[in-house]
This record gives sequence, C-alpha cells and structure tokens, in this order.
Amino acid sequence: MYRILAAIGTDEERALEQARAIADLPKGEEIEVKLFHDFTDNPSGASVHQVAAVRRAAEHLEDAGIEVGYAESSGDATEAIIETAEELDADLLCLAPRGRSPTGKALFGSVTQQVLLESDRPVLVIGAGQAGEAE
Repeated sequence: MYRILAAIGTDEERALEQARAIADLPKGEEIEVKLFHDFTDNPSGASVHQVAAVRRAAEHLEDAGIEVGYAESSGDATEAIIETAEELDADLLCLAPRGRSPTGKALFGSVTQQVLLESDRPVLVIGAGQAGEAE
C-alpha cells in the first residue's frame, strides 16, 4: 500500500489539481490518500468533511478508484502535516501552495517551504508556478 498525505486548503481548484496529480501517478500498487485539512481557527468546530475543497478532491480520487481517508487538526499547519505524515507513515506528501506575489516568487508559501525543509519524506508540490491568492 502506497500512502499519500494530501494537505488540502480551501481553494477548490488547487485541491482538484492535487487530486488529478495523485490520480496520474504510476500505479504499481494500491494507493491510499489521506486528505488532510488544518483549521488555524475553528471556533465552530467544523469538520474536514465540511471543507468544499476536500470534498471535491475526494470525489475525483474516488472516481479514479483510489481509497480516500480523512484527517484534520487545528493549530500550526507545518507541525500538523509532518506529525500526521509520521503517524500515517506516508510515502509521499502532496501540497499545493498558495500563489505568490511578484516579490515572493523566489519562495514557496510559508507552510510549503517549512514542510520541504523539515520533513524527511518526499514532497510533491502542485501548481507552485501559478499565481493566485497570496498566503
């Protein structure tokens, strides 16, 4: 079983790009994808299942025959992504950074950059060259 942790934000199009990239990976063995969302502020107690971007990614992955699971946390996103990857024993992390301003193009978004620097697992970065909302 090849385990992927896909950290999904709130942007539905980026989430769909992640799902497409995962579905396009070579199929040597079964793939299990854990869709992860970190709530930096969640006073209403929302669930990962309520995030439209997560639902959209799940739909695409399930249509591709890929097993989907869910995880969520609140707090520091970088720390939560790395800890969840360790708990899952993920073979790959999949991130889609937010777009960058012209002055920030030399760097990924802060969470993506920190995960790249701190994780000892392979990281697939989707859409890093596209402009979008600033992080």
